[in-house]
Amino acid sequence: MADIRSLASLRAERENGARATREPGKRMRSRLLDAAVELFKDKGQAGVAVAEIAAAAGAYPSQVTYYFRTKEALFVEAACREVLYVARQAEQAAAGARSGSDYNRRLVETVIGSPGLALFVEALSLTRRRQDLSPLVERTFERLHAEGDRAYADTRHKRGWSQAEDAATVARRFWTLALGVTLREGATETAVAEAVEEMVALLRFDPRLPAAGDR
Repeated sequence: MADIRSLASLRAERENGARATREPGKRMRSRLLDAAVELFKDKGQAGVAVAEIAAAAGAYPSQVTYYFRTKEALFVEAACREVLYVARQAEQAAAGARSGSDYNRRLVETVIGSPGLALFVEALSLTRRRQDLSPLVERTFERLHAEGDRAYADTRHKRGWSQAEDAATVARRFWTLALGVTLREGATETAVAEAVEEMVALLRFDPRLPAAGDR
């Protein structure tokens, strides 16, 4: 009986030790992502050095390569995480909308011109050359579509809006338009304002999109 207890204690110690090792690793990984995303927003992927990211995170350059292998892989992961944050902010802003048109505008105003979306567009361009990084972008698209689908369906249900097309199609169309507008437009205040109005108009006049919620 004592031997069984000893084995159980040993197993618990090993599991606790492994967990204790993982937790600092997760924190360091998160610190590197946090530091990197702010630098990437300011300078873009090409303008930031690994040593600069490490210094901003209070880490060593070798830790960047340990956790992410390459700067490009870190950039894509940071961009994907950031666009998901932007999407969550947009959903929160749109949750209180009183009509489909208001829902559209709140989404668009939060997303278009955001540094997070611009980073994601740059990550898309990078993965054309680095196909090994494409799976993370593809998973991010799946999450954007799924969470956009859920958020719009929840708001539509709470508000009692009618809708001609399913929410999943709406979410996919929204992000396709947002990426297209961001690729074409510049980052000036005027360009962003024009892009917002253009996208709101596209959503309003496409009969498949949630302007039907005004009914």
